[in-house]
Amino acid sequence: MTAETSQTLDRGLRVLKLLADTDHGLTVTELSNRLGVNRTVVYRLLATLEQHALVRRDLGGRARVGLGVLRLGRQVHPLVREAALPALRSLAEDIGATAHLTLVDGAEALAVAVVEPTWTDYHVAYRAGFRHPLDRGAAGKAILAARHSGLTEPRCTLTHGELEAGASGAAAALIGVTGVEGSVGVVMLTDSVPERVGPRVVDAAREVADALR
Repeated sequence: MTAETSQTLDRGLRVLKLLADTDHGLTVTELSNRLGVNRTVVYRLLATLEQHALVRRDLGGRARVGLGVLRLGRQVHPLVREAALPALRSLAEDIGATAHLTLVDGAEALAVAVVEPTWTDYHVAYRAGFRHPLDRGAAGKAILAARHSGLTEPRCTLTHGELEAGASGAAAALIGVTGVEGSVGVVMLTDSVPERVGPRVVDAAREVADALR
């Protein structure tokens, strides 16, 4: 720790990170051992975080991430969307198809940014806020592929007719972006995705990932 940093704040943030990495919560003793501090310090940290609804403790005394983090998380989407828009605009114009940035929201895929091409006679109407199961559609399947295989480079996932009859999708996951699980893709009214689309979608996913690092 340097003179310019706060040890208490650092410990509080470490508590939140530890709790975010577990589905079952952690006890005071477990947090004490992982942080390397005594139980009294942990109790004080948890009490402060509970006051701000960032942590909650269940009847068994296990600490978990609180609902207050959702209020903070809602502010992340606009920042992510703004960072992704240049790459999405370029992708939509190059391919002539609707481009989108999709993030994980629980068990669903949530489109947080959508850009439609300006020069086409028709394209798929795809709106920000659209949700679908992660295991349906190219956007969600690309995310799951990266999650389960530990990809170090984005790969293109192709689907047809899974979310809209007659529409095909291509998407690639965002790789190497801490705290963000998502994908970049396009959706088009074709029976199959043209060969050149896959590499272009992968490039766009890399651009967005770079912008978010």
